[in-house]
Amino acid sequence: MSARRTDDSGIVVIGLGRFGSRLAGSLAQLDHDVLAIDGSPERVQHWSSQLERVVQADSTEESVLRQVGVGDFQRVVVAIGASVEASVLTVLALTELGIPQIWARATSEKHAKILSSVGAHHVIFPEAETGERVAHLIVSKMLDFIEFGDDFAIAKVRVPQAMVGRPLRELAPADRYGVMVVGAKLPDQPFRYAGPGTVLRRDSVLIVEGSIAQVQRFASLG
Repeated sequence: MSARRTDDSGIVVIGLGRFGSRLAGSLAQLDHDVLAIDGSPERVQHWSSQLERVVQADSTEESVLRQVGVGDFQRVVVAIGASVEASVLTVLALTELGIPQIWARATSEKHAKILSSVGAHHVIFPEAETGERVAHLIVSKMLDFIEFGDDFAIAKVRVPQAMVGRPLRELAPADRYGVMVVGAKLPDQPFRYAGPGTVLRRDSVLIVEGSIAQVQRFASLG
């Protein structure tokens, strides 16, 4: 077996339905190496002309996933929606492979609980999430993310270590980091608007605004 990747650049997307294909395309547009897997030869043939690496495989079998190289990846998204059984068995196979980050699509709250119980680290509800938004969350350290037009975004991020214990007025975040801190949630307190005198503590969560690239860079400092 080859060594697990350490650069965290590659992402596997299993299931090329409407949500999975949009997600795979969004991740590719963000310049991430995507390995797309689906059990349908028709879907594989259709998307092979649009995605760089598309493989037909039975994702419920650990040995098959290992054979196609899934064990080399840090992050895998199970986007299967047509079969609850297949999605659960796929998550279980990924857990047995020891994948560090497993994202899985759920079609109901009950389905979500089952996915979490067998090893999914993050559960996605496509009815409330777009492929583009999930792509940004997967490839960054943002806790939440809303993209608007004209390359503007608002994100929820953990406070960077450099900002702990200091008031916002000393940090000039808009100049230094390129984002504006508009809200802060200190431990054991509700979210509040952030002012110049707000002193951030460890484990605080911030709401920041700026361009997509700026909020992603800022989130990576956390």
